[in-house]
Amino acid sequence: MSLNVGSWDRVLRVVVGLVLIALAATGTVGLWGWIGVVPVATGLLGFCPAYSLLGIKTCPMKKS
Repeated sequence: MSLNVGSWDRVLRVVVGLVLIALAATGTVGLWGWIGVVPVATGLLGFCPAYSLLGIKTCPMKKS
């Protein structure tokens, strides 16, 4: 499993995910808000399975 989510993408995913979770926890949105767990997890891990399927990579390539 190689990283395919860049730093700005990761930050944005975690922020949006936490906002969704907070809205769901306070009852502002319905149960669908708990889907925020997915972007938080992918942001923290730096790997998105959907990106792999679509061939997308937002992290910079490492120079060897």
